[in-house]
Amino acid sequence: MAQAQQNPTRMELTRLKKKLVTARRGHKLLKDKRDELMRRFLALVRENRELRERVEEGISSCNRNFVLARASMSRESMNVALMAPKQEVYLETDTQNVMSVEIPKFSFRTRTQNKDDIYSYGYAFTSADLDGAVKSIADILPDMLRLAECEKACQLLAAEIEKTRRRVNALEHVMIPQTEESIRYISMKLDENERSSQVRLMKVKDMMLESAHHYKEKLETE
Repeated sequence: MAQAQQNPTRMELTRLKKKLVTARRGHKLLKDKRDELMRRFLALVRENRELRERVEEGISSCNRNFVLARASMSRESMNVALMAPKQEVYLETDTQNVMSVEIPKFSFRTRTQNKDDIYSYGYAFTSADLDGAVKSIADILPDMLRLAECEKACQLLAAEIEKTRRRVNALEHVMIPQTEESIRYISMKLDENERSSQVRLMKVKDMMLESAHHYKEKLETE
C-alpha cells in the first residue's frame, strides 16, 4: 500500500500538506482551463458549421456556372480565357495563442485592390456564366480560409481538451486522494507515537516516584 512507503515524520507530513495545497490549486486551474477551452471549442464548432454551409453553397454555385459556361463556349475558348490569370493572391500565415494552444491564422492580399482584376479575359468572346463562376471563386476565398482556420483550431482544441481532462481526472481521482490518505496515515502514526511516548513517560515517572518512595522508606528504617 502507499502508506507503507511513507516515512511517518513531521517533515514528511509538512511536505505532503504543501503538495496537497498545490495539487488542489492546480486542479482548480486545470478545471477552469478545461471549461474555457470547451466554451471556445463549441463556439468554433458552430462557426465551422455555418462557414462550411456557405463554402459548399459557393462551390456548388461556381460549378453550376462553369457547367453553363462550358455549354455555351467551346473548350478552346475557355482554355484561352483562363490561361493567364490576371490577379495574384498572396497567403500569409500567423498563429494565435488560445489557452496555451497555438492556433493558425490565415490572411491574404491581392496584387491589386481592383475587384475587376479577377477577370483575365475580355467580355466580347466569353459567356456571362464564366464571369459568375470566377466571381463565385473570388467571393468564397475569405470563407474558405476562415473555414481552414476553424477546422484546424477545432482539432487542436479538441486534443488540448482531452489532455487537460486526463490531467484533471488524474489529480481528482488519483493524486489528491492518495495524498490525503497519506496525510491521514502519517497523522495517525504521529498521534500513536505521541501517545506511546506519553505512556512511556508516565511509566518512567511512576517508576521514579516508586523508587524515590522506597528509598525514603529505607532511610527511615535505618
